Formats: sequence, C-alpha cells, structure tokens
Amino acid sequence: MNQYPLWKNLLILGVVLFGILFALPNVFSQDPSIEVSAARGHEVTEATPDEVRAVLQNVGVPFKAVEPLAEDKVLVRFPSSGDQLRGQEAIEAHLADRYNSALTLVADLPGWLRAIDAQPMYLGLDLRGGIQVLIDVDMEAALEQGLERYTGDIRSLLRQEKIRYLTVMNDANRVTVKFGDAETLDKGRKLIDREFRELEFETASDGKNFDLYARLAPAEEEQLRDFALQQNITTLRNRVNALGVAEPIVQRQGERRIVVQLPGAQDPARLKEILGATATLEFRLVDTEGSVQDAVEGRVPVSSRLYYDREGRPVLLKRSVIVTGDQITNATSGFDQNSGTPAVFVNLDSRGARRMREVTTENVGKPMAVVFIENRTVTEMVDGEPVKRQVRTEEVISVANIREPFGRRFQTSGLDSSEEAHNLALFLRAGALAAPIQIVEERTIGPSLGQENIDQGVKSVVYGLAAVLIFMGLYYRIFGLVADLVLLTNLVLIVAILSLLQATLTLPGIAGIVLTMGMAVDANVLIFERIREELRNGSSPQASINAGYGKALSTIVDANITTLIAAVILFSFGTGPVKGFAVTLSVGIFTSMFTAILGSRAVVNLIYGGRRLSKLAI
Repeated sequence: MNQYPLWKNLLILGVVLFGILFALPNVFSQDPSIEVSAARGHEVTEATPDEVRAVLQNVGVPFKAVEPLAEDKVLVRFPSSGDQLRGQEAIEAHLADRYNSALTLVADLPGWLRAIDAQPMYLGLDLRGGIQVLIDVDMEAALEQGLERYTGDIRSLLRQEKIRYLTVMNDANRVTVKFGDAETLDKGRKLIDREFRELEFETASDGKNFDLYARLAPAEEEQLRDFALQQNITTLRNRVNALGVAEPIVQRQGERRIVVQLPGAQDPARLKEILGATATLEFRLVDTEGSVQDAVEGRVPVSSRLYYDREGRPVLLKRSVIVTGDQITNATSGFDQNSGTPAVFVNLDSRGARRMREVTTENVGKPMAVVFIENRTVTEMVDGEPVKRQVRTEEVISVANIREPFGRRFQTSGLDSSEEAHNLALFLRAGALAAPIQIVEERTIGPSLGQENIDQGVKSVVYGLAAVLIFMGLYYRIFGLVADLVLLTNLVLIVAILSLLQATLTLPGIAGIVLTMGMAVDANVLIFERIREELRNGSSPQASINAGYGKALSTIVDANITTLIAAVILFSFGTGPVKGFAVTLSVGIFTSMFTAILGSRAVVNLIYGGRRLSKLAI
C-alpha cells in the first residue's frame, strides 16, 4: 500500500528537474546595460561597437563588454547602475546625432542556458524600471480633421444631388459653402441640414454673396474630443502589444493626456522610437489645373495645398482628402512586383473603399498622390547638451496616374527602405491616430530605482516562507519536513512557469506568490489533519495515510477551484498590476495542487510505503 508505480515517480521527478532548469536563470545576476540602435537615416555598422567603446574609454566610464546584437543593435554591459547612467550620458553627448540609446537589464547567463533559450522573468516598472511617457493629444487638430471630413462629405453630397455651388472650404473653425443665388442657398441648406444634424448652421447674404456656415455643435465637439482620446489609447496599446511588450499600461489622464508605462521592455530603444513617431497616410488628387510655380511663390489656390516630395520637388495637391489612415483596416509590408521596391499593401473599410472607388472612377487617367505624415522626436546638440524637439514631416512619397478604378485593396510604394515599410505597416495595422500626439514628458526609469522594492519583495517571500517552514517542521515533524520540501518545490515551479511564459513580475505578483505559499500549506494541513483523525479512530498507519490523501482531495480541489475562478475574474476585468497578481495566483494554484497532492504523496510513499509501521511521526 502507498506505493506509486515507477513511471509516476519518474514523471514527478522530471517535472521537478524541468522546473529547476527553467527557474535557474533567475538566480544569475543581471547586468545594467544600454541598447544602442541606429537613428533614422543611419545604421549600425561593424565599426559601431568600436565607436561606443572609444567614447566610454575617453570619458573614463568602466564597462564589462560591448557586444553586437541581432537586428542591428549594440549591447553595452556595465558593472553598476551608476556606471550605466554615466555611460548613457556619454553616448548621448557624443553619438546622439546617429544613435539612440536606452537603459535595460540583461541577464548574465552561461552559454548552455542561452542555448536552450532559458530566460529569467521580466520585472515590472515598479521593480525593474522601464519607460514612462506622458502624451498630449492635439484636440484642436482633432476638431480640424473632423471639419475637414465634413468639408469633403458636404462637397460630395452637393455633387451627388447636383446642387451647384461655388466653393466648399474649411475656414475659421467652420465649413463655408458659397452659392450663386438665394434659391440654391436655401435648397443646399435644407439638404445639408437633413444629412448632417450634428452641425449648426447660419446663413449670410448681401445680394452678391450667398454663404452657408456650418459649425460643430458643442455635443459633437465633445464627442470628437473623446473619440480622439479613446482612439489614440487603443492605437497606442495595439502598437505596444504588436511589439511584444509584457503587460503595458496605457491609460487616460485628464481631458487630453495619456500615460504609457512600458515595464520589462526587451527593446526600449525601439519602443521609444515607435511611441515618439506617429505615421499615417493620406490619399489626395493632384491639382493639375493650378500652377505649381505660383504656389511656390505663395499664391496657393484656395482648394489646394502645396507639398514636397522626398527629392524636394513641389507638388500641388487638392485640399480634399480621399482616404485617411483611420479608414485603413489592415496593412502589410512587402515589395512591388514590378519595380522590386519596398511597398505597403493596404486594405480599406467599406466607407473608405466606396469613397476610393468613386474618386478613382471619376478620375481615371489623372494623377493621385500618397502623402506620408509623421510626427517624431529628434535629439539635437545645443551648447553641448542633447535637446529633444518634435518634428512633423508631410511629404509626398508617390504620384501615379489612376489607370483603372480600384477600391478595397491596393498598394503604395515610394518608401526608402523595407524597415520603413515595415514600421508604416505596423502603424497602419494598429490603427490610425485620430489626432496628432506629442510626448510632453519622458522618463527612463533606471533599474536602481526598483532595487529597494525588489529587496523588500524578496524579504517578504523569504520571511514568510521561513516562518511556514519552521512551523510545519515543529508541528508535524517528519510530515512537516515533507511539506517544507514540496513547498520549496512549489516555489521553484511557479518561478519556472512564469519564466517560460515570460510574464512580468510586479509587487502585486509577489503578493500572489506569497498567498500561493499559504494556500499550498493549507492543502498539506488538511491532509495531515485527516491522517491524524484516521489514526485517532484506530486505523493502521498505512490505511491512515491512504485515507488522508484520498478523503482530503475533494476539499482541496473545491477550495482551489473557487480561488481559480476569482483569479480568472481578476484577470478578465483587471488591468496592469492586477492582471499580474491574477497570473501568479493562477499559476500557483496549479503548481500547489501538483506538489501538495502528487509531490508530497510521492515523498511520503518513498519514506513509509510498503513498510510495517506501528506509528507515524505526525
């Protein structure tokens, strides 16, 4: 009685060894490091590590190693966090015009662990540090874009109903429609009022000019502002998720600002680049009737805007936008089959596809331009100090004649590189920003800021675990020592699974681990008390062991299932650290059931199984 077959013992031993192997990376120290990547228009070459090494040596900053990484990056390891911060200052002071730098932590693992891709857990922003940015949403631009869309929609409506107008323009926070006579003005107002009830109208007529003014109603303005903020939150979250950041926090702050926290980032330099640069596309018809030369000299037609292509050549485009980035449902990068140049393949929603089909049908043979719009942060040296500023780029990347009507799917080329095509596709696929954004505050939180939290968290686990181990050993004797052994194994398995999942460990996550330790002990207490009860009832030691584990099983399962339901609810409705707590708690429930039921039973079987016993040390 009380003996496991060999295969079950080997299975339990294999799980334990597997847990030890993948929990081991968390034992090794992590080097404060800097990731160096190329700035826009530059690239990391074979000489870059030597450049970085020379800069650090010239300013006297000690470092452990400068080594190239995959994906055109260079990793610099430092002995301490202080040296890391001094190294970043030196790199930014001497190489900021060509390279980006960002703080990170990199585990100092031996080669055989790296060979099996064993990695430590990520640490959250409260433990490891990371990047936190405060983003301001340009609400004025959001309203301007809304009026621009209404301008195009009103123009299309009047054309569709064959109502003659002189011009439709977005002017002074309102849409102005000019008509030739009072009768047409009255007819146009009734039509527009019926189709656009969210606008407020007023008319002006002096016998020569017959104008209709349309403004956004206050409720519509508020709705546009709220939509812009919520859309930008969704877009930024999608972009960060697409880059594989573990448990990012993207949340609203006030009326027009967004806080983004990026804990445990694997590629901080790229994350800052993605958040600091926003890109989208606009499709516009080329103004073939206006004079480009006159526009360059300042005489731009009212219905047109002057742009420049990437070669610096002026291009005169219609002010009316055919399709904007918020109507793009999907985008992938690739290469043009004819020219072999980088391209982005675009899919439109039904509204955008209908609009594109209408415009291309009416303008076959005429040129259409693709405008690339990007907002990004650049670093410039001013009086020997790096200064960051916002730069907005609007440039024409492609002008081509419309050969035949098209709608939902098409491609655009004219991009500089495949990397730019990949980034643009990522931006468009994640969703267009409903309004321009500006990073008004950026904090790169160094790992040293979280060391105190790490120390306190580790102490809480160690002290709690030690107290439980001592109590169990004194109160339940041999069985208590077995519980202590499986409790330590449970902790190892939790760490191993979190490492395999590459989960982010935060202070609430540590609280989840401590709670799991208590629950794991509770399961053993139920089993041991049941064994004691069976012994008091006169059962033999072997029968008491068998009954203790068998009869306590249903109670243990019921208790853990109810806790698991609570953890699932927390994960479903919680955000950020709450999800981290739910993940560690859920993992701990499964590991504690494995160790408390199967693990401790296997050890007890090895000690007492198949023997004649007169009493038990419990």
